[in-house]
Amino acid sequence: MLNKAFDAQCSAVKVHCTDPAQQRKAGLTLFALALGSFCIGTSEFASMGILQLFAASLGIDLPAATNAITAYAFGVVIGAPLVTLAAARLNRRMLLLLLMTLFACGNILSALATDLRMFAVARFISGVPQGAYFGAGAVVASYIVGPGHGGKAFALVMSGLTVATIVGSPLATFLGQNLGWRNTYLAVASLGVLSTLTLWFWVPKTSSLDGGSVARELASLGRSSVWLMMMVAALGVASIFAVYTFIGVFVTDVVAIGPEWIPVALALFGIGMTVGNLVGGRIADVHPARGIVIGFGSAIIVLAILASFGSNIPTLFVGLFCVGATMMTAIPTIQVRLTRLAPEAPTLMGAMNLAALNVANAIGAWAGGLAIGSGFGLLSAVWAGFCLTLLGLAVFALIVRGSPQAALAH
Repeated sequence: MLNKAFDAQCSAVKVHCTDPAQQRKAGLTLFALALGSFCIGTSEFASMGILQLFAASLGIDLPAATNAITAYAFGVVIGAPLVTLAAARLNRRMLLLLLMTLFACGNILSALATDLRMFAVARFISGVPQGAYFGAGAVVASYIVGPGHGGKAFALVMSGLTVATIVGSPLATFLGQNLGWRNTYLAVASLGVLSTLTLWFWVPKTSSLDGGSVARELASLGRSSVWLMMMVAALGVASIFAVYTFIGVFVTDVVAIGPEWIPVALALFGIGMTVGNLVGGRIADVHPARGIVIGFGSAIIVLAILASFGSNIPTLFVGLFCVGATMMTAIPTIQVRLTRLAPEAPTLMGAMNLAALNVANAIGAWAGGLAIGSGFGLLSAVWAGFCLTLLGLAVFALIVRGSPQAALAH
């Protein structure tokens, strides 16, 4: 499944070489990058699919259990800039290998946790490598596919994460339901080891992937335009997590069908994300604003329908697909815009994009849990996501209105 989705992404991109052997090596490199993001995505989204399981095992309620998800998100947010800056001079290949090793260790610790505090710390450690991995992975992918395809290169790396929501997370949820949630994290750790091996063998050893100056990376963080774009991402994409975190609850308690349907619901959401990522990658390199407007704007409509009529089984399942598709349409455009705002720091911008998306994770899970905990009903989590995406779109509109030439410039 990962290979088929990856091939669909690759069909839109030609690597900058003509020799068949070199093209095969390039394809293996891109696949290794996508496999790493598949592992990361499985770990992140599986936690939401087994939320009820580890909550019951650790003796906590659902709102408290979301703190573990928030801890993972904070790991990404804090780790993205700190790890990227600390490793600024490190070759991107070596950085990827170290990050996946830390990722595997974090998931082993997650499986061994005995209480919420230990579990939250383990999830925090698991999240630390994510932002830097996607930043470094985007740089390697851009090197492979050549200049002018930044959006598609980022979408190629992201394809592993979106496929994780179709295959990895549902399978991990199924595994947790049948063999225990701890085995879910052990399985993810094993995948992390496999990913490390593929990166070792298939990412080329070349000085072209060497790092750069820490000062140059830091300078990009002094630009208000970068932080505003991250705010747009954090607010706008939060609805993904306000919905995805509670899919299991929607299935069992809102539409009142068996837990065996949870993996199906997760897979539909993931298929939508994969479709949106494919479309968004193509839009991002051509239209510097349209992906955000189309993605956020259509997501607002879908979220309103899902929040109003999600107690109907067909509406719930179709709505989950559409939320994933619409939101992912915007994400490659966000990455391209960040890179254009700071072209001298592409690794850091990739990491900061993932940091912003995990601020979205924390905000979305928190807002959804707060709405439910306040007694507004389970589908109030979707309304919370609606409000956050609407706010993100409003901030982007103000940016465009305040500086239309900069906002639309190629």
